[in-house]
Amino acid sequence: MKAMVLEHLGQPLTMRDRPDPVPGESDVVIRVSACGVCRTDLHVVDGELPDPKLPIVPGHEIVGYVEALGAKVSSLSVGMRVGVPWLGRTCGRCVYCREGRENLCDQPLFMGYTRDGGYATHVVADAAFAFSLPAQGNDVATAPLLCAGLIGWRSLHIAGAGDCLGLYGFGAAAHIVAQVARWQGRRIFAFTRTGDVAGQDFARELGAEWAGGSEETPPEPLDRAIIFAPVGSLVPAALRAVRKGGRVVCAGIHMSDIPTFPYSILWEERELVSVANLTRSDALEFFDIVPKAGIVTKTTPYPLTRANEALSDLRRGRLTGAAVLVP
Repeated sequence: MKAMVLEHLGQPLTMRDRPDPVPGESDVVIRVSACGVCRTDLHVVDGELPDPKLPIVPGHEIVGYVEALGAKVSSLSVGMRVGVPWLGRTCGRCVYCREGRENLCDQPLFMGYTRDGGYATHVVADAAFAFSLPAQGNDVATAPLLCAGLIGWRSLHIAGAGDCLGLYGFGAAAHIVAQVARWQGRRIFAFTRTGDVAGQDFARELGAEWAGGSEETPPEPLDRAIIFAPVGSLVPAALRAVRKGGRVVCAGIHMSDIPTFPYSILWEERELVSVANLTRSDALEFFDIVPKAGIVTKTTPYPLTRANEALSDLRRGRLTGAAVLVP
């Protein structure tokens, strides 16, 4: 097999030949057909997340086909089309797992961070965390749903009910969430980098009734706001934008430091909460909604060998929608 490998933090990935994988007793070997490029991959590569397994193959928005089964696997079969997300394994024993909050597991494994991921021709995944997908479908279009879509869905769920929804950072996750929210009948207010006319036009194409720079004040108070951009200064901006009793959700796994802000913008029962990882239940709920909401992802495919270019384009804000690697 071939894989793009991160050997040193902050350095470009290197293409390596590796032995063909063999599944553990509870694992499956998957031939990767598409793997989305997520901002979390950037955080791993740039050393912004602690203690990655090195060397590591990044990637956790994986779509592929089962090629081999471990001895104890009965839930999947050879040839099945499957998706593999960020959460790669949980302990099943800690208090969080027992409470049904496996996204907070004390001893998890994450694809492309502490377990080799999908920037490769093949990947080994825990069968319990590989989801069956419809046999027919566009693999490149599906890949971003495995993280951008899932984290977006969990963030929307945690944000709660509210008519006016603000989305800070209109990238891969926001462009999917906007479609779900519009299907739910919500009004969308999109915030992008200052001067990002293309991003603001894209948000309007997807139903946003207003789009502007992240420092701008929306035309009316928001009920809920979700921050996808990893920029701590957006927290006080979003708190100022939501109404009394409103809620701000921080959806990223990493964010720059949040600056100090006056208590007055948190007062009046405004709430600030974070989202951590995802659960398998999130995936089942979300993939049931995808066809009902008519979600269409905007993607830019790259050959696997151009993974570094895809990461660079994401880092520099040169993408509209999501980048996807194709082995």
